[in-house]
This record gives sequence, C-alpha cells and structure tokens, in this order.
Amino acid sequence: MRSLLGICVLCLMWVPLLQGCANSRDIQNLAYVTALGIDYEDGKYKTYVQVLNFSNIARSENTQLGTKVPIWIGKGQGDTLAIALTDTNATSQFPLFWGHLKAVVLSENILRRDGKETYSTLNRFYEVRYNVLVYATREKMTDILTQRSLFNLSPLDTIMYTSMQVRSQSPYILSAYGNRLIANMNEPGNSFYMPSIAINRSTWLEEKKQKGMFEMDGAYFFNQGRLVDRMSVDELKGIRWATRKIVRTSLQVPLDEGKKAVISFTHPKLKVRPKVTGSGDVTFDLSVTVNGTIRESFNAPIKELEQKAEQAIEDEIRKTYRIALSKKCDPFQLEEALYRQNPRVFHKLSQGGKFFLNEHSLGSLRIKANVTSTGKYKEVVK
Repeated sequence: MRSLLGICVLCLMWVPLLQGCANSRDIQNLAYVTALGIDYEDGKYKTYVQVLNFSNIARSENTQLGTKVPIWIGKGQGDTLAIALTDTNATSQFPLFWGHLKAVVLSENILRRDGKETYSTLNRFYEVRYNVLVYATREKMTDILTQRSLFNLSPLDTIMYTSMQVRSQSPYILSAYGNRLIANMNEPGNSFYMPSIAINRSTWLEEKKQKGMFEMDGAYFFNQGRLVDRMSVDELKGIRWATRKIVRTSLQVPLDEGKKAVISFTHPKLKVRPKVTGSGDVTFDLSVTVNGTIRESFNAPIKELEQKAEQAIEDEIRKTYRIALSKKCDPFQLEEALYRQNPRVFHKLSQGGKFFLNEHSLGSLRIKANVTSTGKYKEVVK
C-alpha cells in the first residue's frame, strides 16, 4: 500500500514538468499561405503572399460553381528576402502558416539577381516543403496570384498548382518541383530550365467578357546556377521529343496540295550518344522513338504519314537546337549526356564554364515514328 502511494506521489510531482498544449494554435486562427511571389525592384526585395480561406474552397454537395472565392494578397518588402517575408507578419491578423505552400513564382528581375540564393533562403524555413512547384514569370505578381480557374473556381484548380499537362499542341513545357531544380542546378553539365508561366487573355470568354487563363509561355535556362537566357514556347517546340513525361502532343504532318494531317504522339523516347572525334571535338547523335494515333489523315497511307512525321520531328529538333545555340542554351541536355558518359572530356571542354556546343555538335538524327492506332476508324496499320 505504501509503495502504491509513493508511486502516485511521484507521478504528481512530475505533472508540472510535462509539456502541455498552451502554445498550440487553433487551426481556425491561422492564415494558410498557398502561393508566394518574389520580385526585386528599386533595390528592395518584394514578396507577395497569397492566402486562401479553405472553408470557401472545400468541395461539397452544396458547392456552387461560379461563386467567386476571395483571394487575399499580403505584400512585404525589405533589404533582404528574409526581412521582406517577415514584413507581412506585422499586419497579418493571424499567424502565417507555410505548410500548405504549393507554388513559388519568381520574377525575371529576381532570376537575374540570384534565383538560386532566393530559393535557398526560402527553403531554410522548416514549414516549407521540398515539393513546391517553382515558376518564373514576366507578368505582374498580383495578376498571377489572383488568377482563377474556369467557373471562377479557386486558384488551387489551375495548372499552376496541379502541374497538370493539358492536352494541346504545345504542352511540352512541364512544371518543375523545387527539389528537382536545386538538384539539377548543382549537377555538372545539367543545363536545366525553369518553366515560365503567363496569363492568356484571348482564348476564353465568360459570355462576352474575356477571361484570362494560365499557360506556359516559355522557359528560363540556367547553367551552374546562373541565368543564361529565355526561350519562348514556339522556340522550344522541338523539346517535346526529348521529354518522356509528355502524356500527349499533336503534330501537324504536311501532305500534298497544302493539306496537313494530325497525329497525336505519346511519351517520346530520346537517346543521346556523344561521339568524341580524333581532334577532341564532340558530336551528338540523337535517336527518337515515338508512337502515335491518327487524328486527321485525309486518307493518306500509313507509311507516308510515318515518313513525313519523322521528317517534321527532325525539322523541329534542328530548329530548336539552332535557336538555343544562338542563346547558349542546352534544352536537349547534350552537355549532361557527355558528362555522364565521358566526364574527362566534359571537364576539358567546359573548363572555366565555357559553352562548348556549336553548329557542328548536333550530328545525325534517327527518328522512328510508329502509327499504332487509327482511332475509332478502321484502317490498315502495318
């Protein structure tokens, strides 16, 4: 009995030392940050914090399409990024919670200053996750962070947050997560790109009123963590044949009499083979294999469609390479292929950060386009 009483007294003595919930915060008394915009103007870092009320965007049976969801934007500025981020807290009526941050948008000004250090500063905060989508933009930050989806749904239903590849002719610039960008940025020979997001204000109408929608309008290329240049979506058309994650992309195939067939291709496979010549130069032979479905054929033979599709793909790749060469960009990551297969030659050619690709670096292109389906129409497929 005495031993039991002693145990009870000992337990009571430890109770005041136990950590309680006095410092816990009620979830309804937090401001949840869903997106962040970062800019640099007039010698100051400027941040734009997007805050959404999740009770207004939760899906339920009573959800009414078309009802506008309030979007709150908090602004901050400072001599450093960390100070600019904390500047918003001074007027926020609730503590900011960063655990739900899904997208970070960087301006072109901040990329030219030091985009790598900017993301590194943000990523030091323990609430920010690694799998945050990162974009660059030329648009105003307030326009980007207040952009809604179809039916006036919340920004969380746009491609900026879902990273969904839309099925159009040009969905070949894919979203990128911050952890992958940092990994590629620190990898030798990896000339990675950051997708550029913009607002298309001419495609959609709500009745007779124009409504803007997000689109990928290009990409910013980096080398050794420094911004090199930007390429538009039209200039990057050839990169779609080097991106295996592409779910579907449509190719116009020129036919006789000015007609154009359309073939929808999926998951292209690209192989890069560096070849070192006796003089020490390097050429890169590329091979592409892709399967597709006919969307529009004008009754052209399958064999003819495949041959002309192969020529059209080769033309796109060579055109993109020529434009990228003039801007010292490497969208096909040829330098990385050399680094992986022959690091000694790579380090020799890239000594001092030199961009060693030239008009003769792109060697032969072997394209194999296979038509595996004709859709719902029955046609002869070899």
